[in-house]
Amino acid sequence: MSETKVDAHYDLIILGAGSGNSIPGPEHDDMSIAIIEEAKFGGTCMNVGCIPTKMYVYAADTALVTRDSARLGVDAQVNGVDWRSIVDRVFLNRIDKIAEAGENYRRGPETPNIDVYDRHATFVGERTLRTGQGEQEKIISGDQIVIAAGSRPNIPAVISRSGVRYHTNEDIMRLPEQPKSIVIMGGGFIAMEFAHVFEALGTKVTVVNRSHKLLRHLDADLADRFTALAQQRYDVRLGRQVTAAGEDQNGITLHLDDGARVNAEILLVATGRTPNGDQLNLASAGIEMAEQRITVDPYGRTTAEGVWALGDISSPYQLKHVANAETRAVRHNLSHPDDLRRMPRENVPSAIFTHPQIATVGLTQQEAEQAGYDITVKVQNYGDVAYGWAMEDQTGIVKLIADKKTGKLLGAHYMGPQAATLIQQMITVMTFDLDVREVATKQYWIHPALPEVTENALLGLEF
Repeated sequence: MSETKVDAHYDLIILGAGSGNSIPGPEHDDMSIAIIEEAKFGGTCMNVGCIPTKMYVYAADTALVTRDSARLGVDAQVNGVDWRSIVDRVFLNRIDKIAEAGENYRRGPETPNIDVYDRHATFVGERTLRTGQGEQEKIISGDQIVIAAGSRPNIPAVISRSGVRYHTNEDIMRLPEQPKSIVIMGGGFIAMEFAHVFEALGTKVTVVNRSHKLLRHLDADLADRFTALAQQRYDVRLGRQVTAAGEDQNGITLHLDDGARVNAEILLVATGRTPNGDQLNLASAGIEMAEQRITVDPYGRTTAEGVWALGDISSPYQLKHVANAETRAVRHNLSHPDDLRRMPRENVPSAIFTHPQIATVGLTQQEAEQAGYDITVKVQNYGDVAYGWAMEDQTGIVKLIADKKTGKLLGAHYMGPQAATLIQQMITVMTFDLDVREVATKQYWIHPALPEVTENALLGLEF
């Protein structure tokens, strides 16, 4: 086989400009660096994920609170939703500007040691990549390569083969008009966040989920309660497979395995995400995969010397805060081969910005029991503390799971207002290995603030 002609060689190549774009810093000014990004700088989180979705969620939360304000003695109503204004607020006025500025900075005089390539890249050999095709083709190589190329929406074959129009999280937020109705395939966090957004803003929502519960990865107490609440807001079809899909002037029709049909103006497919490793010809570079993810060791090294991976493409956690933490570890490891830092994958929290808001860290009750712990469990209602009274909350809960022998917190699960904020205290407790018996009693808890729901949950644990 003839040797591949290399157009440019770099000290470092970064494949993906999401979290990977934060690797180069002043300490790398003496290195030649290439950044390859075929989409927009900022990656999934900035452009089509966590940041813009939460901007929509905040608008939805405001609408829903207003709509339900009669229970607080307030006469208020939502008179209308200016969808175009929401889209412009999120993208035109903020997200698109940030993404463009990020790319311009890397292409500009501030970072003269960095070249940007904006075509799809695949490996063609050891630490060697082809970017673009035809006249735009370039072959580049690097002493070290970081793969941070993310993931993409998973589209079931029944939909992709049907030819019907469908949307994913990557384009649903840029619809020119708000749909009157939407059918959502999926029951995970993306599906439930968008179900909340569209229903709160006035769209009729139908959810089709193959599992018999929504958010089934959660602790059973939360998943069961959330499923029951969702069934009160949406037309939810549980335990159903889509067998066929069609489209006509009335929109999209999904045929279900029980003989039923559901129809809506548009279809959102939210059935998980697939890491992008299968699109990079990794085998040609000696980079192995397992369970669709690039295989990495505890320090982020792949099976190919000098090649690292981080974020969705290799991590078991498809979470931006995990990708950022892994980026910090890999950035250090690139420059300190004799002092490697492990990828931080302990006590990983997550939040789902649906309604009610959900946040979790650590083991579920079932996982703790299966691991053999002698556990104590407390489920505390928001509505049993003073601020819960103020909110007239009847659905929020905190569930804590601890080890009876040691007093160590094993898991914390919140469902209710400010869940993603309230759980931060419990993340600290787990990270610093604190004894929950002391956490409950050796600090003040402001009365009547909402963190009292955590205090009461801690005090309710029996040792």
